[in-house]
Amino acid sequence: MKDFMGEVAVLLAYPKNLILLILRLVLAYGFTSPVLSKINYLEETILWFENISIPLPTLTTYLVSGIESIGIVLLVLGLFTRYISILLSCVMLGAIFFVHLPNGFSAVNSGIEIPLYYLLFLMIFVSYGAGKYSIDRALFKDKCDE
Repeated sequence: MKDFMGEVAVLLAYPKNLILLILRLVLAYGFTSPVLSKINYLEETILWFENISIPLPTLTTYLVSGIESIGIVLLVLGLFTRYISILLSCVMLGAIFFVHLPNGFSAVNSGIEIPLYYLLFLMIFVSYGAGKYSIDRALFKDKCDE
């Protein structure tokens, strides 16, 4: 039975890197619409951040927009994935606590569901890296993602 379970574990490990690649691309896509809204409507975003009591709304708007914009590119490329995932996780924590928490859990009510899922997926990248199909792997030989 021990040999069988070992073989199953090896078999299930094969798609890991492909799954990490697909997940990076899906997350990058998921960040695209919100960041474009922030960038295209900077003044409105600053006012909104101010209205929901986000500290330093102007700085925070530019910081969040910048992290998300750079994050999209870096996730697609698989470059500095662990680092940008930490920064994007901070953005998701801010979104959860400042924007979505008062609305409960459900995504239907603009609750914490979606940013929580994003946060969990980002924690996968913090833990495992970008995977074999990434610039991180080519440049830094990140062995944690084998």
